[in-house]
Amino acid sequence: MPVRLFDDNDVRARLDAGTAVRAMRTAILAHHEGTVQAPPRVRADLGGGHLVFTAGHLREQELFGFRAYDTLVGAGQLVAVWDARDGELAALVHGAELGARRTGAIGAVAMEVAARPGPLRVGIVGAGVQAWTQLWAMLAVREVEEVLVAARRPERAETFAHRAAHELGVRTRAAGTVEDAVRDRDVVIVATNSAVPVLDAGWIAPGTHVNTIGPKTVSRHEVPAALAHHASVVLTDSRAQAAGYPEPHIFAVDAMVDLGAVLAGAVDVRTGPDQITVFSSVGLAGTEVALAAALVCRSPRPSSAVATA
Repeated sequence: MPVRLFDDNDVRARLDAGTAVRAMRTAILAHHEGTVQAPPRVRADLGGGHLVFTAGHLREQELFGFRAYDTLVGAGQLVAVWDARDGELAALVHGAELGARRTGAIGAVAMEVAARPGPLRVGIVGAGVQAWTQLWAMLAVREVEEVLVAARRPERAETFAHRAAHELGVRTRAAGTVEDAVRDRDVVIVATNSAVPVLDAGWIAPGTHVNTIGPKTVSRHEVPAALAHHASVVLTDSRAQAAGYPEPHIFAVDAMVDLGAVLAGAVDVRTGPDQITVFSSVGLAGTEVALAAALVCRSPRPSSAVATA
């Protein structure tokens, strides 16, 4: 069987938000049920940086594979998928887009189960790729009434707002400050690379759901540790990954609730409209393999033995 090759342009053209969210929801639930094997990430020290691997085995889909990325020079990521029945390499995806859309789709799954019902007023801190894919995926599962976005550079927030309104069709405007963006929101998305908190826990209103995407260890964290004390529930997609960081997570891992348990109906997240909920996105291993498999299913098969999709 020919190996399928995909790059960022293929991912953008072929992977819609609904497909991505469904694939992530299925993989997270399967992990909870024990049919997805997802060990903690492995880091190979290269001197001045690491080559990082996350691997997964999707037993029901009979697929396994890995994602590799570096912290050395910011090289392109690679996802490889094998067919577990015959050991044949099925697909290679290179570039950053698959990983970003995977993270966005997982965030949408968390928001779907934890945010209050009804149209959502959304605040976003950050105007990069991760902030974009969070909003892109969210729109596949919930109605969004309005988006406010704040960024370290105001011109980036303005550009993000214009793009969201034009490409996603959602009413979006740049906020003057982070506080303006996150106060009195139904959902707050924090997607920065900041090593220090970009907001105050007191700015988060009762009833808000928060997705935190960026740094989240004791020495580098984009949201304050006090946020966990304000929240009734702190969710994560992988407690094993949260516990596997080189240094401790800013939130107590033992107190986190597994997102898969919520999807399975074993845990209730929101029991009242004024509860604050938090999702700490750490990246469940194997979800990249699941999303790459979904990409393959969405793409026509090439006629040549090895070709770009």
